[in-house]
Amino acid sequence: MPATPSIRPVRSEDAAALADLLNAIIAAGGTTALEEPFSPELLDEVFLTGPEVLCCFVAEDATGLLLGFQTLIRVPHLPADVGDIGTFARIGTVQRGIGSALFAATKARAAELGLREINAIIRADNTGGLTFYGKQGFVDHSVKPEVPLADGTPVDRINKRYVLPRSAAEVK
Repeated sequence: MPATPSIRPVRSEDAAALADLLNAIIAAGGTTALEEPFSPELLDEVFLTGPEVLCCFVAEDATGLLLGFQTLIRVPHLPADVGDIGTFARIGTVQRGIGSALFAATKARAAELGLREINAIIRADNTGGLTFYGKQGFVDHSVKPEVPLADGTPVDRINKRYVLPRSAAEVK
């Protein structure tokens, strides 16, 4: 069994490696609603350290290889006390505890920030993502039907919500 990854806050200097990681996921298709590749600068601004980022954590192995990241951002269509989450694991590393380790850090920080809920938007055809968020305690909230992909293919978007505990002790 692989060692548990170490989790730390993201740094701007991680942007190039994380852009490569995310762009490989986008290129593979089928597991993210993101369809356009990111430059390191754009990734840093939107998901890593920009003004709408509430927190972002990375998982790395003992050699310092970045295995994944999880970001929590503010988005205009959600209430101020609800953050929107995205989780991305290096291709070939899924189901190694990366997402769960990242989520422990994210939910603790979200509670510290006073958020009430965390929202996840998952493509309906992303069974792995739906399963992951369900195992973390997210429940179905709403469905946005038939959102077209870049090629016109309609795919539902499932909104799942995680209700944060009222006290920091409940987060653990």
